[in-house]
Amino acid sequence: TRSFTDPSVSMDLLRAVLQPSINEEIRGIFNKYMKFFQTAAINVRDNVGEEVDPEQLIQETCRSCLEQAKLLFSDGKKVVPRLPHEQAVPKRARQMDEELSRRGSPIPKKRKGRPPGQSLSNDRGVSGMAAWKLKVSEPVKRDGPKWDPSRLTETTTFVLGSRANKALGMGGTRGRLYIKHPHLFKYAADPQDKHWLTEQQHMRAIGGKMAYLLIEEDIRDLAASEDYRDSVDLRLEELKPFIPPAWMTEKMQKHMETLRRGGEVPPPEDPPE
Repeated sequence: TRSFTDPSVSMDLLRAVLQPSINEEIRGIFNKYMKFFQTAAINVRDNVGEEVDPEQLIQETCRSCLEQAKLLFSDGKKVVPRLPHEQAVPKRARQMDEELSRRGSPIPKKRKGRPPGQSLSNDRGVSGMAAWKLKVSEPVKRDGPKWDPSRLTETTTFVLGSRANKALGMGGTRGRLYIKHPHLFKYAADPQDKHWLTEQQHMRAIGGKMAYLLIEEDIRDLAASEDYRDSVDLRLEELKPFIPPAWMTEKMQKHMETLRRGGEVPPPEDPPE
C-alpha cells in the first residue's frame, strides 16, 4: 500500500484530474494539422491502391506523433525508440532533432510553405472534409439494423465504391468516401468476385487493385441526408447498381457478421499475374 504522501501518487492524482482537459487540448492540436494528414493519406491511397486504408494511416500517424512527442520530456536515460525509417537519418539531422527537443520546440520557427491554419479548400481530396474530426481511440460503431446480415438477401443491390464516390460528388478520388463515412459497410472483392464483376461488365479488369462493394441503399440514404441532398455535384445516375449472385451475397453476409462482432477480415490477396 502506497501512502498519499508519496510524491508520485500525488502527482498522478493531479494528472488524473487534469487529463480530460489535456486530452481535449491535444485533440484540438491534431485537428489543426488534420487537413495535412488527410491529404497525404488520400495521396498514398491514389498512388498505392485501394488496399490502403487512409483512416488507419491517419490513426497510426497520430499515434506516432504522440510517441515522438515524449522526447520533449526525456530525462536523457529513457529514450523513445525511433521508427525504422528514422534510424537511417543522417547524423546531422539527428543532432538537429535532438537540439530542437532540448529547446522544447518540436518544429523550426522558420518554415517554408503554408502555415497550419491556412485554408486548403482547393487541394484535391480536402474540400468538404474540414468537418471531419479526429476521434482518439474511438472505434467505428458496427451495430444497428444496417449491420444486420439478414438485410443482405438475394435481391439486395450493390454498387462499386468508385461509382459511389462519383455519385456523391467526390470525383474519382479513391477512398475519400471511406474516410468521411467509416461506419459504412464495405466488402473487398476477392479474385473470384472480380472475375464475375468483369464478366458481367460491372467493372473493368483492374489487376491487383482493390474493388469495394457497397450497399446501394446506404449510399442513397447518404445522398438524401443534409450533407448531400442540396449538393450540385450529386450524380446518382453514376451508381449503376447490380444484384450479385447468391454465393457472393453469402460471403458478404459472413463478412458483415465478422465485422459486427469486432473481428477484422484481412484484405483478399490476388494471385500473381
